[in-house]
Formats: sequence, structure tokens, C-alpha cells
Amino acid sequence: MIKIEYQTQRLSLRFFLLMLVLFLFQMSFGLLIATQHVDPTLLAGIANFNILRAEHTNLGILWILSGFIGTILFIGPLLSNRELAAPWLIKILFYALMAVTLWNVATQALAADGIAGWWLGQPWFQEGLEYLEAGRAADLVIFIGFAILAYVVLRTFPARRDWNEIHWGLAMGVTALTFVWLFGVFFIERLDLQEYFRWYVVHYWVEGVWEVIHISLVGFLLVLMFKADVKSVGYAVFWGVAMVWLSGLIGNAHHYFWIGTPEFWQFWGSLFSALEPLPLVFCFWHIYLDAHQDKKPLENAPAFYFILGSVVLEQVGAGILGFTMTFALTNVWSHGTWVTPSHAHLAMFGTFGMLGIASAYYAVPLLRGVKSFDQRLGRVAFWLVLTGMLGIAFAFAIGGTIQVFLARSMGLSWYGGQIFPAMQFFKVLIPLFGLVFAVGAGLLVYDLLTIGLREPSTEAAKPHPRTEAAPSKGWRSTLRGTEASLWLMGMWIFGAIITLGLLSFNLDSVAHGDPTIPYIFAGIGYPGLLLITLLFVWRFLASLQARPVAATAPSDTPALLAAKGA
Repeated sequence: MIKIEYQTQRLSLRFFLLMLVLFLFQMSFGLLIATQHVDPTLLAGIANFNILRAEHTNLGILWILSGFIGTILFIGPLLSNRELAAPWLIKILFYALMAVTLWNVATQALAADGIAGWWLGQPWFQEGLEYLEAGRAADLVIFIGFAILAYVVLRTFPARRDWNEIHWGLAMGVTALTFVWLFGVFFIERLDLQEYFRWYVVHYWVEGVWEVIHISLVGFLLVLMFKADVKSVGYAVFWGVAMVWLSGLIGNAHHYFWIGTPEFWQFWGSLFSALEPLPLVFCFWHIYLDAHQDKKPLENAPAFYFILGSVVLEQVGAGILGFTMTFALTNVWSHGTWVTPSHAHLAMFGTFGMLGIASAYYAVPLLRGVKSFDQRLGRVAFWLVLTGMLGIAFAFAIGGTIQVFLARSMGLSWYGGQIFPAMQFFKVLIPLFGLVFAVGAGLLVYDLLTIGLREPSTEAAKPHPRTEAAPSKGWRSTLRGTEASLWLMGMWIFGAIITLGLLSFNLDSVAHGDPTIPYIFAGIGYPGLLLITLLFVWRFLASLQARPVAATAPSDTPALLAAKGA
């Protein structure tokens, strides 16, 4: 029976289970608001769209944070070769996270009635800022929770002279997670200044905090799964973190374009936003090198599937689709339209959500002492959520292109419903693809919640059905660096086509009512990008399935020894 060496690692299990429950609720809110897009009268006056959307957004942030915390607590002792510091504080952190979650859900509706609970110039119940709706009371609890996490991590880590790049990445990440939050704690009356500080939290969490934690966690998970060299992974983590901060800090300015701030931000925001995909390319490349370095068997298929999905959708959603819409000349059209959630869904769920799920698939079997488990459910769930999310992004993107032309170029009314008939087909596609996603999400949540409670058959517990050691050819052959580069280049070519399509809205012919050029570019770019993404993930995983299968189920012992070699 596999055993956990450090008992405080078991504290991470409650965070993974909370992550799964919140994920289900967030997905349910998403399906409901997608259905309300099709029929705006659904639950009108009972559960209005704006309230449900806020619930959907906030729960997305909370379940992702829960997954991050669980992963950090699981790998912390492995990085430090000792138990987590102050386990009693970790228990307080868990209850604080639950309290903030319940507070968020309970107080969203207060905004509809104008109830903010003002006292001493601060909105204590609800402040209504997008992504930061919770009031001051929740803000303070969140700050204390982040401080606890930073304290536990820094106290657990060894002396700084013994840190490697992964230690530094996580230490900077959890410290910044705490202090960046302070920008959102105080109410500021001036709207433009308020937006500055709001985006300090929202954007810097992504570019200066979450990305740093993401790169560090991906690196160490690859060390555990493939026994990769810690020094080479650390080198990739160092450059990934450096480029995230180089591009992301000033790249935040693309949020300033249209809020009354100085015009020079349009140049600097466009320039550094264009550099933001660089660390994402680097992250993708290092997962390719680590996964293919020694052709070892893929022991825990679901965990790696979701790690790969995290990095690839980070490249596509955050990198390519983020690149297409953050220039001033494209953002003027895409800002506030359906084009934006196409990027946001792939970036948020793809990058950070899939990492939490991957970590759960690695950690939960070990925490429950499961010697082997049925990996088929996890693989099927991955393909369903990946396909569903790509379909949702496609529907948002094409529907958003129609919205840009009719609303921004032609001046038809969104709120008056003048453009709804032209977008109705894509409004229907979103809940349809959402159902595909929901089936996959339900499978993976069921799978993770019941691992260790089900008796897997001998055949089902095998990591992969392929057992031959002979080299495979064709689609299952080893993925070479040159081929991977061509796949990556193909993604960026379609991204360039999408960018040209958004730029073409600046043409006089489009302004005079001819949507041919942007529609052609969008009709080629978006389906091409999402299809090549799906095919590339299939190709990548097929190349790994050609490896010989290990004789035993995943074991933590060699992985931990590799990690201790840091």
C-alpha cells in the first residue's frame, strides 16, 4: 500500500474536495446563465442574470484558489523534507475559505437592492466591483487567509541558502498573493483611480501571482511524475517567472485604455501586452521537454492529461487569444463583447482550473492510499471538458464577432435586443457545449470523490491499454521537437488571422456596412485555432500512449527521492 511520508500532507485533501464541490456549483451557475442568454425571461425577477453571472465568476476564483492551496500544501513537505509548519493555522485557513465562499454566495443579491452595509466610508457587505464583489468584511478575512498561507509556506521551507528556483517561485507567489490583495481592500470614489487599483488586483493576480504559482507548480509536478531533473526544471521556472513579471507588470496597462486614463497607456499597454505570451510559450516548451526526455511510462494518465490541457489552453486562451485583443486598435472593438469571454474561459479554466484538477488526480489517490485506480473515467472526463470548453470558446468568439459588427460598427442596440436574432444560433451553442462540459465535469468530480471507495478491476486500473514496447509509427510515433514547433506555429498563424480580423473593423468598408473581411478572418481563424488545439493535444497524448506501460501502479517513493535531490 502506498503511504504518505508526511502526515500534514493530508491537510490538502479537504481543499481538493472543497475545490470539486465549488467547481460543480460554479458550472451549474454557468449553465443557467447560458440558458438565460437563449431565453432572457428565464427566472427573471427571481434569479437575475447579473447576480448569477457574479456568482459564476466569484465561485470560479474561489475553487481555483482552493485547488492552488491544496497543491501547495501537498508539495510543500516534499520541497522541504519536513512536515508543514503550524497545521492548526491550515485548519483555520480552510474554515476561513468556506466562510468567504458562503459570504460571497449570500451577499451577491444584496447589490440588486443597493445594500452595501456602509460604515466608516467602507462597503462592508457588498461593493459591486467586477471580480471583487465581496465587501470589506470578506476582504479582511481573505487577507488573513492569504497571510496564513504565506506564513505556513515560508516557515515550512528550508533555509534560503537551500532554496531552488521552485522554492523561490512559490515563495514570491504566496507573498504577492497576500500583498497585491491590499489594492482591492479600500473603497476609492474616483472611478478612473478605482479602476487602476481594481486591475492591480485582478490582472496582477493573473500575471504577477497566479502565473508565477502556476509555472512553479507545473514544474514540480513534472519532477514528481517524470522524475525530471530538478535543475533543468528550475531553469525553466526561473525564466518563466522572469518573463511573466517583465511583460505582465506594464502589460496591465491594456486595461486602462477606455477608463479616462492618459493616452500614452495605449502604446505601452499594447507593447507589453504583446510580450505577455512569451512566458507561456516557454512554459509549454518545458512541459514538452520534460514529458519526452526519457520516454518513461505514463503512470498517472488523468493527472498528466490535465497538466497538458492546462499548459496548452494557457497558450491558446491566455497567450494567443489574449494577444489578439489587447492592442488598442483591436481592444477598442473586442472590449466588453463576447469576444472577451472566449479568451477568458479558456484562460481561466484552462490554465488554472485544469492545474488544480491535475493536482487532485495526482494527490488524491496517494492521500487515500490507493494502490491503483480506474483511469478510464479521468481520461474520458478530460476529453469531454476540453472539447466542451473549446466549443464554448468558439461560440463566444463567432457570436462576439457578429456582436462587434452590429453593435460597435452599425450602432444597433444590444440592450434593446436588435442584434439578438443574428446571434441566436451561437447563444444556443453555448449551453449545448456547456452540457458536454458538464458531463465531463460530473465524471471527474465523481471519479475523484470516489477514488479509494470503488473497487477497480485489474484491467481498468491499468494506466493505458497499450503494452507493446516496439516503436510506434504515424500518429502514435514519438513527438519530435520540430513537429511540436510546427503545431505551435500553426496555432499562432490562426491567432494572427484572428488579429487581422479584429483589425479589419478599422477599415472604411466595414464602417460603411460590409462585414465580409472580418467575418472571413473570424470564420477561418477561430475554428482553425480551436481545431488545431484539439488535434495537437490528441497527437501529444497519442505519442505518450505508445510508451510501454509500467508493471506497477504509480508510486510516490521514486518521485519523492527525485524531489529530495533538489
